Amino acid sequence: MNQDLADCLRTMDPRFINDMAIHTKEAQSFTEVIRLSTLRRRAMRAGLWPKPEEGEDLRVAVLGGCTLYPFTELLEHHLEASGTRCRLFVGDYDNYTAEILEESSPLRAFRPEVTILIPSARRCVSSGLLADPPQVHRACAQAQVENLLGLCGVLHAVTGSEVILANFLLPSRMDPGSYRTRTLGSPWSFRKQVNLELGLQAPAFVQICDVEQMGCRFGNLNAADDRTWFESKQAFTPDMTERVAREAAHQIRSLRQSTKKVLVMDLDNTLWGGVIGDDGLAGIELGDTSPRGEAFKAFQAYAKALTQRGILLAVCSKNDEAVAKEPFGHHPEMVLRLDDIVAFRANWNPKSENLVEIAAQLNLGLDSLVFVDDNPSEIDIVRQFVPEVEAILLGPDPSAFVAILEDSRLFEPRSLTREDSERVAQYRLANLGQQLLAKATDMDSYLSSLEMQACIQPFTPLDVPRIAQLINKSNQFNLTTRRRTEGEVAALVDDPARPAFSVRLADRFGDHGLIAVVITEHRGETLEVDTWLMSCRVLKRQVEDLVLNEIVRLARKRDCQRIIGRYVPSPKNQMVSTLFPDLGFAPASSSPEGCAKYVLEAGRFSDRKTAIKLEPPRRLHGSE
Repeated sequence: MNQDLADCLRTMDPRFINDMAIHTKEAQSFTEVIRLSTLRRRAMRAGLWPKPEEGEDLRVAVLGGCTLYPFTELLEHHLEASGTRCRLFVGDYDNYTAEILEESSPLRAFRPEVTILIPSARRCVSSGLLADPPQVHRACAQAQVENLLGLCGVLHAVTGSEVILANFLLPSRMDPGSYRTRTLGSPWSFRKQVNLELGLQAPAFVQICDVEQMGCRFGNLNAADDRTWFESKQAFTPDMTERVAREAAHQIRSLRQSTKKVLVMDLDNTLWGGVIGDDGLAGIELGDTSPRGEAFKAFQAYAKALTQRGILLAVCSKNDEAVAKEPFGHHPEMVLRLDDIVAFRANWNPKSENLVEIAAQLNLGLDSLVFVDDNPSEIDIVRQFVPEVEAILLGPDPSAFVAILEDSRLFEPRSLTREDSERVAQYRLANLGQQLLAKATDMDSYLSSLEMQACIQPFTPLDVPRIAQLINKSNQFNLTTRRRTEGEVAALVDDPARPAFSVRLADRFGDHGLIAVVITEHRGETLEVDTWLMSCRVLKRQVEDLVLNEIVRLARKRDCQRIIGRYVPSPKNQMVSTLFPDLGFAPASSSPEGCAKYVLEAGRFSDRKTAIKLEPPRRLHGSE
């Protein structure tokens, strides 16, 4: 592996960058990753590794109660190999409290965008006696939690940094025997209590790097070593250090990346064993009467559980549609039903074509889709013809299907909202609206027939998780594609300099939930639209007219004479390239890259008419 990369480096082969990413992802040990990092540094000196443009590198600080090298080397490599250019600030050994609290500290001058904090597990002990009652140890645990989260809060307040806080590895030795679970004062129970409360109490700007879970997965005996600590103050063994660095890099990348939105499933030998067209309803293997049947049923249950996170389910199968749908309606062991599926393609067309149609039907990009199949040739075809789709080979063993998807890390939520569990129903409502539109002969009559109601309100703490989701997921109807973390969205609540609002929509079919987000910035006599995005489920509904009316209202309330709108092109937002001129904005400037600035005189604007009735928020989603 390393020899191939060394050959690419020697010949200055540009494939080196892509191959480095692949090898880093597949590396299994500390030694492998360190060797890869050494090659990458050689490539940097040779000019083969790209340097970030000014201001494009991510400022990352690493603080801790342990020696931070080689963790920082591993972290930097994982970030760089995955395309995230970074600049590191490395704190001193066990000095993170002073580095965070002192006003003149170099950390504050660095102003990190992300900070990783690794406190020492050796300090995570109760000050009480083993025989003390539980409330004594709970108070000790709460004090430790408040201290750590308090430091994170100060850091976020003074620098704006997101924080990735490592929790604590559990002890691996036998002492004090079975008594470890009979008192909260044992190191085992105390650390578990602290870890639990850290996760439950962490604010939006703090992500937990779950060292406890990684230790369980890797083996706590293999994760830490007393000699390593005494000799060099390393918190973990080398291989565990690599795992923690890999996880921290993953969390940094995921701060502004959305999860996948759709799981597209094959049917035969994926949702059930056998071929429905040949074996018939009674012949397929599904249910609790056999180990394989039980495994297929468990996979269906996992897929259904994903819908509670807002993941949509679709079917893409080579089958006759009527035959393919039969198990969903008539097999008693089916967990999934047709109501769970938002797009169903069962025909004899290439699956790559069906995937394109599914994405179009859902108004989503192909890169929002994950396709799973048991057939290697089908997976290969999808990877060749629609490489934007993440294609996963499940293989022949259904007992492994759930584990394969769980470890793919493609559907990990960063927050969960009420609307996530309603996503399938909302797409079903959108499909009903599209069917009605297809039958309509007059657009005005169609819009009136929808009986639409909307509420507009400033950002609220309750809506912050959903707003952050939309900001980081929306690609097509998104004028600037600026991403924000949940903590950054929370900072916009009640910010007078940056008026922001969200829009909810309902119609006679049901509630579509929160479907639009606008963030503006007030500068003297100008109100600039920083972010304007909408869910594609509500296109052609006059929501954009309603939103513009509200933007102008905000401008007039602040005595602004003009409204500035900007369009920043991305690979996916071409559909809104003319939105501002279509709404009456005048061109002001443009750039060769396609960025454009537009101006609207607030005093000359007349409200645009819509078929949408404005209602108080409580009328639509139960808030007071």
